[in-house]
Amino acid sequence: MLTILPLAIIFCSLASVENMASREKSVFTTVVYPTQWSETNTLLLVESIRNFGGALAQNPIWCLVPQYGKQLSTNFKDRIIKLDVTILPFEIDSDVVRFFFAGDIRAAALAESLAIGQTDLLIWLSSNTIVLQEPTAFVLPHERSLGYRPVHHINIGSPCDEDPDVFWTLTYQYCKVPKDRIFPMQTHVDDLTIRPYFNAGIIVTRPEKQLFKTWRDVFFEVYQNPKVQEIYQQDKRYTIFIHQAILSGTILATFTLEDLYELPRTYNYPIHLHADDATAHRPTCLDDLVTIRHEGFYQDPNWKQTMPASDSLKEWLAEKLRQ
Repeated sequence: MLTILPLAIIFCSLASVENMASREKSVFTTVVYPTQWSETNTLLLVESIRNFGGALAQNPIWCLVPQYGKQLSTNFKDRIIKLDVTILPFEIDSDVVRFFFAGDIRAAALAESLAIGQTDLLIWLSSNTIVLQEPTAFVLPHERSLGYRPVHHINIGSPCDEDPDVFWTLTYQYCKVPKDRIFPMQTHVDDLTIRPYFNAGIIVTRPEKQLFKTWRDVFFEVYQNPKVQEIYQQDKRYTIFIHQAILSGTILATFTLEDLYELPRTYNYPIHLHADDATAHRPTCLDDLVTIRHEGFYQDPNWKQTMPASDSLKEWLAEKLRQ
């Protein structure tokens, strides 16, 4: 069940989105859950866009909020409104939210449906993203329709030098992937060659392509399929990352290779995997990156001592976390 909540309880109404005065070139969007971890991450993301986004700093930002009996904190609502963010709550079954990333898929599809005709590009970012420099590559070349980054590491990915396993064979089948669209891709921090496996936390797409709608439709059609559930029992990682596999299959079925644009390595860098990065591209200072991903670095009381970043960046992060 997916229902837009009454306008009276939406901080910035859907009408304000659907009747924007002029078509935007790009809109940022993310999903925030009513938890301290998600709210903290979202505030860092939004603050970083507004502070370090350069020419994109004042772009519209939409926060999709799944509603399943819990409410956002007052502090979050007060701060996010001051940052000129459009909050878009929507109802969702609690059973759906409990499945890994299913709420994100619903949110992405809703954002896309609202963005059609309103913006040229929809920039979907996981809330545990921080922007550190102007993300100029988000402005896709006119001939490209999808900007992406590969997954951080191989995880459940499909190595190019092996036949696809049962999981990936089913994924390609369910997503109707043409065989000639499968190409080699390098993972971000272990630099392994795999079949296309796109990171679900950073996608730039043209809304009219309806990528997220197809992602939603295919995911909810297959994620409880008995054949897929058998695979879940073999390795819990399949349960966690099926959303990303279905996204990958959907991208391959929707776009040709010529439509795709791989964002630079300085985008979506996983700082929680910095110690594991043995590639020649391992950054010495986070300030050199454009966007980063994290897993709640601030939960470590010694993060300022261990983070490979300038004092000014660490102080900026600390200041935002104190608010």
